[in-house]
Amino acid sequence: MAVIAESGSNPDVDLLYDINGLAKDAPHWFDRAMEFVGEYGLLVAMVLLVVWCWWSVRRRGAEDVPSTMAALVWAPLAAALAVLVNVPIRGFVERPRPFLTHQGLDVLISGKTDYSFVSDHATITMALGVGLFIANRRFGVAGIGLALVEGFCRVYMGVHYPTDVVGGFALGTAVVLLLSPLATALLTPVMKAVEGSARVGWIVRRRSAAVGLVPGGRTSVESEERDLAA
Repeated sequence: MAVIAESGSNPDVDLLYDINGLAKDAPHWFDRAMEFVGEYGLLVAMVLLVVWCWWSVRRRGAEDVPSTMAALVWAPLAAALAVLVNVPIRGFVERPRPFLTHQGLDVLISGKTDYSFVSDHATITMALGVGLFIANRRFGVAGIGLALVEGFCRVYMGVHYPTDVVGGFALGTAVVLLLSPLATALLTPVMKAVEGSARVGWIVRRRSAAVGLVPGGRTSVESEERDLAA
């Protein structure tokens, strides 16, 4: 069993006090807002961002939609897998929450009794952000930005050390990137099959964009016009 040092002067603890110290000087309403955002709000925002990306890709109707959708489906799957990987990591490290070993912290949310390393919230949000980046860079940059804010919130709330957050970022990123080639290879044929389905094809592509597509990127109307001209 490996245990991360919890006492003594070190940059991790110093940064914890510096960031959490901001909560002591902030208005009560701001702390309550940070508590909601850090615990629930940013997770909901990440889910909405994934849905928005799906809607945007679906509307665009480009030829690479199945592969893009495969990457988009992989993002939440990778986040869930990263959380599962974190279960044995937490049990191995057994790092207590910072407020259990350090005095004077302003803890914004109570009831946290599990181990601290690594942060599930940081792991989930960064996995979603990196997964989004693989699918669409514009949405991915926004997602990674939200993940960084989530990490700050967890330290501000006094429930995680900065290294808990950094570890979560690293874990989420590693799971997404290392398994992305295999996941994309498996999910892309599935998305192509869904695209060709009469019932659920709308999940991958708009009906107006899907109807009439033929190999080579031409619509059936264009194909017919060229055949008549010939």
